Amino acid sequence: MTAVESFEHSVVEAPPDSYVIHDLPTVDPEHRINGRDRPRADSGAKVTGRAIYGTDVARAGMLHAKVLRSPHAHARIVSIDDSAARELPGVKAVLTQDQATDLQPHGTMVKDQPTVAMDVVRYVGDIVAAVAAVDERTALEALDLIDVRYEILPAVFEVDDALADGAPVIHPEPPFGVIPGYGDGASAVLRPRDNVPYEFRYRTGDLDAWERCDHIYVDTFCFSRMNHMHLEPFVTVAEASDDEIEVWTSTQSPFNLRKELSRVFSLPENRIRVHVPLLGGGFGAKNGPKADPVAIRLSQLCGGRPVRFAMTTEEALLTVSQHAAKLVVKSGVMADGTFVARESLVLLNGGAYAEHSPPVAEKAGYRMPGAYRWEYIDSVCQVVTTNTVPAGAMRGFGGTQATWASERQVDLIAERLGLDPYALRVKNFKALGEEFVPGESGIDSDLEEGLRIVAEAIGYHQRPTTRNPTAPLRRGMGVAVGVKDGGGINKPAMARVKVTSKGDVILNCALTEMGQGGHSAMCQIVAEVLHTPPGRVTYARIDTDNTPFDQGTNASSGVAVMGQAVRSAAETLRRQVLEWAGEQFGFDPARAELDDWTVRGCGGEPHPLFPRIMEIFGNTGFEFSADGFYKARNDHRAPLEAPCVFWEIGWAAAEVEVDLDTGRVEVLQLAVSGDAGKVISKIGCRGQDEGAAVFGLAQALFEEMRYDDGELLNAEALLYRVPLAEDIPERFTSITQEQGHGAGPFGAKGMGEGGMLPVAPAIAQAIADATGAQLTELPMTPERVYQAISAERSAR
Repeated sequence: MTAVESFEHSVVEAPPDSYVIHDLPTVDPEHRINGRDRPRADSGAKVTGRAIYGTDVARAGMLHAKVLRSPHAHARIVSIDDSAARELPGVKAVLTQDQATDLQPHGTMVKDQPTVAMDVVRYVGDIVAAVAAVDERTALEALDLIDVRYEILPAVFEVDDALADGAPVIHPEPPFGVIPGYGDGASAVLRPRDNVPYEFRYRTGDLDAWERCDHIYVDTFCFSRMNHMHLEPFVTVAEASDDEIEVWTSTQSPFNLRKELSRVFSLPENRIRVHVPLLGGGFGAKNGPKADPVAIRLSQLCGGRPVRFAMTTEEALLTVSQHAAKLVVKSGVMADGTFVARESLVLLNGGAYAEHSPPVAEKAGYRMPGAYRWEYIDSVCQVVTTNTVPAGAMRGFGGTQATWASERQVDLIAERLGLDPYALRVKNFKALGEEFVPGESGIDSDLEEGLRIVAEAIGYHQRPTTRNPTAPLRRGMGVAVGVKDGGGINKPAMARVKVTSKGDVILNCALTEMGQGGHSAMCQIVAEVLHTPPGRVTYARIDTDNTPFDQGTNASSGVAVMGQAVRSAAETLRRQVLEWAGEQFGFDPARAELDDWTVRGCGGEPHPLFPRIMEIFGNTGFEFSADGFYKARNDHRAPLEAPCVFWEIGWAAAEVEVDLDTGRVEVLQLAVSGDAGKVISKIGCRGQDEGAAVFGLAQALFEEMRYDDGELLNAEALLYRVPLAEDIPERFTSITQEQGHGAGPFGAKGMGEGGMLPVAPAIAQAIADATGAQLTELPMTPERVYQAISAERSAR
């Protein structure tokens, strides 16, 4: 077993091989390509500046769009006078509610968000009008000429206020909505009450379990709102007429976007074409329409002339966010720490429009049991509408909120029972292969093994067990584990692999590249199956007219779901080539091998394919082509339509130093680990775990969208605090496990979100270990930590 090592970001002489893939041999004899450190397929283009992102797209005669946003959290639009803007030289079109009466609202399960505000604005930042002009300067000048008169309406910003009796109803008319099919134990309801567009519930077990509990604890936790802070803004270039739409856009889900645009503009999907260049980050924000509807309608108003709408970073802060949440958790346990029953109520602050809130609610509620065995579970999650920025999909997708509350309460229970938090977790972990809940797939990682690895990485079991009562600086350690179902909700994926006469390979699938290395991983899978150098495999540009269908690049599904479709396509193509070669050269294809576009028969004799292809098909040559498909099977016993494809699990251990006089927290050590099942791209796995861990560190200590009477106070990049290089712990250890139980190609599992889940609760427990103060609200700023320390001292 390989020793666990670490790398120190602030030390220049850190050993070059300081990142360790746990239990991975230096040379994997089974795979010539996968599991190795290799340059990414897009690395050359990116480091030389040749890579094309959405912001780089330019079309002949292109106009530029800018939007006017509401200064009020909730108001009725009394009038809009845009005459002066229309007369400004260089302005080609102005879009207000008058030019949008035929457009349908959009959203996932609840369709309530208009392209521009129709009669009412519902948050500071709601789009009221848009202008297309010859350049951005002219468009901005035109916005200043639009006169909008408002009638201020009562507003609510917190979930408790929105749910209070007599609260203003933000959407008086119930919007169109749908509920997906659920299996055993799961259910949902549309608009169970005002300001709640969606409620998800999961329940299983015997209610009498509560009567057997020795102790019942109820705790409340608060989760802060974060912004995605992707470097590339929301950007769309649209060329559209009344009966045809073509967009170049920064989206994670081109086919879902096509479907939603079909609804918004009442056009058949085959009249809508979506191109996707490289993305400069997404993290969930780039799901669903963002800049697209405005750009499209302005292009239509300009007679089909291309229109580019690129938001600023500040506008992105006013477009979508992660959900703030209030979580009330009730757990029943035995005196020895055995978990018995858990009931939870999760209130997600969904902002002004439903966006992706319903599926996030589904996942947040479903993941509340955490990594543990319970006899009875009753989880309810409600989306609550408020007059704030809409909340949608973000890395972790409800798992971050659920893990924060679930893991924090485990630590609180341990303290109350006088048990070690590590031992309490191990005692109640689900076993490898055990169903997450009845009818669901089994946990596919050894939870105890992963926790042991991160604990050992920081020396958790050797930490001091007593505190110096006079020391102003205190140190402590904590551990945590996060579990989320991965692979998407009942998600299908398709892929196509083509090989030219000379053996050059083209991979065609809709996995979007947004920095995670997905294109490289897919190309490596194809190269492995076809036994060809990765450099001979190229990734075709994504275009919904020609690219096979995919539900979207989300839920860490790239390797485990799309990877299976890609592998299937490559294996089918390999069989086709070997069967054709067997006919041509007279050998048994079942006993032959393909080796860099040369076929070797059972005796090892080489048969180059290119000369024979040209001989048979003539000077034009030929292409072999094969399609692949993957989808988890439907099963009504599974609560969420189909069993989970894989379980994405993150383990974290942290050591902190806390200044009792100021509440300042310094993370001295942070160890994170994920289980890749089987590594496809070694450097890619490392990047996913480390990137997710920094997201978790941000959630723990820094990031928070702060509101005052509906106005976002830190809605600009200089005011919104994200982790800096100097905030990274001096010892930051990242360990990729290969436990080998994944459902993806070669036993792989998805990565990218699991490493984020446990970081905040691990740091919180480390603070408690150091000071005795238990934090229940994020982020754990010095002020909140100091207040918690003061409260703990007063309670002694």
